[in-house]
Amino acid sequence: MAVKEYPAGTILAQSEQAITALHVIAKGTVRATYPGGEYYLTKGDVIGVCELFYNSYFITYQAEDNVSIASYAYSASQLSTILRSSAEMAGCIVTSMFKQFQEILDQYELARFDCDTFYHYLMSSYEEYVNFCAKHKFPARALPGLETLTELVLEEDVAGWTGGYYTQLRALVTGKPIKDQDADFLRGLLLKTSEDVYQVMSVCRVLYDYKSEITNLLMSENRLDFFDLYASLLYKVGAHADESTSLIAAISTMMIQLESQPSIDKTMYKERVAEYRERLNALQQYAEEQSSDDKPKDVPEIRDSMNTILSYAKVDEETAGAFRKAVNDFKKLTDKNNTDDASRKLRLTITKLFYQIYEKACLRSLHDFSVPKVVQMFFNFGYVDEQLAGMDNASYLYSIVDSLPSDPERGIYTFYEWLRAIYEGRKTPSRNEFDTDYQAYIHELKISGKISPEEETTMLKDREKQVLFELHNMFQSVNKITFGRISIFCPIFSEHNILKDLDKSLVSADKAEQALKQIRAVDFSAYYRDMIYTNPNLGIGKEYIGVEILPDIILMPNIGVRGVMWQEIEGRKRTTPSRMMISLFQMEDLTNILVRLTGDFRWEMCKRIQGARWNDVSEPSLTSRYFDYIQFYKKNHELSADAKDKIKLNMQKAKNSFKEMFIRDYESWILYEGSGSPRLNKIARSILFDYCPFSKEIRDKLKANPLYKETMERYDVKLSQRIHHYDNLFQKLKNMGASIPPEIQSQRDYLGY
Repeated sequence: MAVKEYPAGTILAQSEQAITALHVIAKGTVRATYPGGEYYLTKGDVIGVCELFYNSYFITYQAEDNVSIASYAYSASQLSTILRSSAEMAGCIVTSMFKQFQEILDQYELARFDCDTFYHYLMSSYEEYVNFCAKHKFPARALPGLETLTELVLEEDVAGWTGGYYTQLRALVTGKPIKDQDADFLRGLLLKTSEDVYQVMSVCRVLYDYKSEITNLLMSENRLDFFDLYASLLYKVGAHADESTSLIAAISTMMIQLESQPSIDKTMYKERVAEYRERLNALQQYAEEQSSDDKPKDVPEIRDSMNTILSYAKVDEETAGAFRKAVNDFKKLTDKNNTDDASRKLRLTITKLFYQIYEKACLRSLHDFSVPKVVQMFFNFGYVDEQLAGMDNASYLYSIVDSLPSDPERGIYTFYEWLRAIYEGRKTPSRNEFDTDYQAYIHELKISGKISPEEETTMLKDREKQVLFELHNMFQSVNKITFGRISIFCPIFSEHNILKDLDKSLVSADKAEQALKQIRAVDFSAYYRDMIYTNPNLGIGKEYIGVEILPDIILMPNIGVRGVMWQEIEGRKRTTPSRMMISLFQMEDLTNILVRLTGDFRWEMCKRIQGARWNDVSEPSLTSRYFDYIQFYKKNHELSADAKDKIKLNMQKAKNSFKEMFIRDYESWILYEGSGSPRLNKIARSILFDYCPFSKEIRDKLKANPLYKETMERYDVKLSQRIHHYDNLFQKLKNMGASIPPEIQSQRDYLGY
C-alpha cells in the first residue's frame, strides 16, 4: 500500500464523514478531537478504528505536523477479510483501538471530576460575592442562568466497571500473537469496543456541554458573567481599599479556572483579561482622582421621586402607603434576588401595586401635555426611587428621558410611545395570552351577556379602554418575560439588576435597525410576505410577489436579557408588521436576541399561512418538513448515530418543543452557517436552505463548500426557473410596448438577492 504525505494542519477525516478507508500512521502526529476532549495518535496508530461500528466518523482527525499515512480501503463487510489477510494490520488495529479507548476513558474520568469541582467552585464563589456585597452594603447583582443551574445529573453514565474490564481484556488479547486469534472474535471485539467508545464519548459530550454552561456563566461575550460581577465590584471598591485584596485574589483564581476550559473563546478571554489589567493599573495609579469622579451627581428634581410619582398618579392613600412601605422594605434587603418566601411575597406585593399606580398615572398622562420628567422616567424605565436606582443611574435616566433614541417612524417604540400610538388610533392593542385581540375580546363579552350590543359599539371606539386592554394583557406578561429571570422579577428599576453600563445597553432605533440589517444580510427573505398581484390590462393574471414588512419593536421599561415575538401579524391581515418586545436596557447581545425572535417569527408566520395543515408533510412547508424531520429522526438513515444523539440532547434542552428546537437551529444558521462555520446536520441544513436561503453574496462564497453543494444546486435550479419566468414576462411586456409595473420589477430584483 502506497504511503501518502500530508502537511501540518490538513484535516484527514471530518466528523460525520463516511468511512471509506482505515489510515495507518507511518510518520508524524495526528490530533483527534471530539466534543469534550482530544488526544494524539502517533506511528502505528489507526485512524477510524473507534468508528468501525458506525461506518462514519464522530471524531475529527487533523495532522499536527507533517504526517505520512498508508490507507486501506474499508467497509463493514471487509473487516473480517482485513483481519484474516494481514496479521500486522490486525495487530495495529487492535492495539490502536485499546490505546485510543483508554485515552478517552481517562478523559471521561477527569471531565466527570471537573464538572463536580467546577459547579461547587461557581456556587461557593457566588455565595462569597453576595456576602461581600451585603457586608459592604453594595447591591448584589443577579447572574442570569445561575438560578437554573443544578448539580450534574447524568441520565446515562459510564458503568463503573468499564475501565477495569477493558484493562483486563487488553492484557488477555495482546498477551498472545494476533495471528493465533480467531478473526471473527477480533471482529466482534472491535465492533463491540467501538460501540462502547461511542457511548463514552456521548457522555463526554454531555460533560463538555455542562462545563461550557458554567464557563459561559464565568465569562461570555455578552458580559453577563461572573468575571464582570467581580471586576465591577473591584472598580467600585477601589484598587487601594482594604477590601480589594480579596477581590483581586478571587478574580485571579477565576482566570486560572477559565484558562483551562476548552470551550472558552481564547481571543475573547485575552481581550477581557487585558482590559481588566489595564483598568486595574489605571485604578491603582489614579485612585484619588477616580474616587473623586465617582461622587454621585446631585439632581434636585429627582429627590423624593416616589412621592412625585404617587402624587401624579393620584392613587388612594392606602395604596400609596402600602407601596412606600413595600419599596422601603425592598431597599433594606441585602440580597434583593433572594428566593425565600418573604422576599418572594414582597416582590409580588410591589409588582401588584406597581401596575395599579402605572395604570392610574398613564391614564392621566394621556390628557396631559406637561408630564413631569420623573413620571416619564417611571413610564419608560420603571423608575421609582433614586436610592434604589443609585444616584448616578437616576441622574443618567433623568438626562435621557426627554430624548430617548426610539423612532416610531421606523417602527421602534418605547412602551409609553406604544401606548400613545394606541390611544391616538395609530396602532391596535396586542392580543392577550389566549391569542385574542381587542375586537374579539369585546365581542366575547357581548356573547356571554356581560355587556350589551350598545356597550360593545362604545367600547370598540373607546381609546382609553384599548390602552387598558394593553396594560392588563400584554404589558404585565411581557414585562416579566423580557426581564428574563422570572422567579426574581420585580418591575421597579433597581441598581442590582444593572449588569453592564446603561449607556451601552440602551437600545436605540439605530442599533435595532442595524441588527435587523445584519440578519437580513444573511436571511434576505426573513420578513418578506407573498402577495398576489394581477393586472388584466397587461395580461398578468396572477403573480406572487414578495413584500418586505419589518416588525414593530416595542422597548419594555425594564433591564432585561430576553425578547418576545408576541404576534406575527395585526388582526388577520398578513401584510401588517409583527410585534417584537425587548427590554429598553438590553443586557444581552441585541443582534442575538433579534436573531432568535426572527426564527420565532418565521415559525409562527408559516403556521399562520399553512393553517391547520402546518405540520402535514404532504403539503411541504418550513414547519411541516421540520416537524417531520424531528418526529422521525431516529428512523432517518441519512443521519449518523452522532447526529441522532445530538438531536436527542438538543430536544431535551429545548424541553421537547419543536418550535424551540427550530429556533435554536435557526440561530446556528444565521450566526454560524452563514459565515461558513457548519453547525447543523445535513437534513436541518437542507430544510433551512430551502425556506431561509442565504443571500446571493453568501451563496457565492459557499459554492465551493461540499456541505452546501447538493442543496445549493437544487436551489439554483428552482431560482433560475423563476427568473426565466420573469424574463419571459418582461420580454412579453416589451413586445407589447408596455412599461414594466414596479411591483413586477421589484419581484425580479428580489429574486436576484
